[in-house]
Amino acid sequence: MQKVLVVDDEAQIRTVLRGYLEAEGYDVAEAADGAEALAVLHKDPPALVLLDVMLPGIDGLEVLRQLRGFSDAYVILVTARAEEVDKLVGLGVGADDYVTKPFSPREVTARVKAMLRRDNRDERTDRDSLLRFDGLSIKPAHREVEANGVSVGLSSLEFDLLTALATELGRVFSRAQLLKKVWGYDFYGDERVVDVHIRSLRARLGDDAGDPHLIATVRGVGYKFVAGPR
Repeated sequence: MQKVLVVDDEAQIRTVLRGYLEAEGYDVAEAADGAEALAVLHKDPPALVLLDVMLPGIDGLEVLRQLRGFSDAYVILVTARAEEVDKLVGLGVGADDYVTKPFSPREVTARVKAMLRRDNRDERTDRDSLLRFDGLSIKPAHREVEANGVSVGLSSLEFDLLTALATELGRVFSRAQLLKKVWGYDFYGDERVVDVHIRSLRARLGDDAGDPHLIATVRGVGYKFVAGPR
């Protein structure tokens, strides 16, 4: 049974989400503030965290920053703020997705299910293969990436996003296609989350968005992998 931690200072929201998630068979834990969330995360790490940004004491972004120091659990940020900057900052420090209040509990549950299915799905990629490009190597079996001979630390989603693009060299993927292929979302999901992860991936790989040698933007459509094989 996969564990989900719901972190929100509103008891009613925690209760509603717990009900929906437990109905889907998840083991649900709760935390009402940042300090309690960190205590739970250290004691009994979950597979996924639904993390409210606006928390008393230690806010959600600080919880996320600390969490990424010891866990690669999936994190879906929950925010009541409309400003895009909060979402971008949150994703920049390691969130996998976000939802904005007010939200549909069914939508949140669908996103949780899709994200946790990623750990169980049968990958078509040959996991023993080694993908080698100019200045980049990807080892799917070990989930390791090297750029110019230096190991690059990627989140689980970033690795899968890179692999999805690199295994189909030159193919243009729309944002919706990447949401389905990498996040597992058939319908739910803000396509802008793809852009944020592409930016993060480029930064980690040293790929200049203005003159990319790995991941190119196809204006009005999406992205493609352009590095030649080595």
